Amino acid sequence: MTDNPKTDTSSNTQKDPDERVSGNEPMTGAQRSYLKTLSEQAHQPEVYADDLSKAEASKRIDEFKKSLELE
Repeated sequence: MTDNPKTDTSSNTQKDPDERVSGNEPMTGAQRSYLKTLSEQAHQPEVYADDLSKAEASKRIDEFKKSLELE
């Protein structure tokens, strides 16, 4: 582990979306754009929704990445 929080991202990147403090806030513009793109690539545009929270969007993005093998 390092003393520089900018280079030690392990705790931030591995956190469950439901445990994030801002998880109930509306999804970000970046999440909205990425989720829309992924849903179109997967031929599942019905999975995209404008009213998702940050946590919900994060989960759907992770699911799409796994199904499209983008990890």
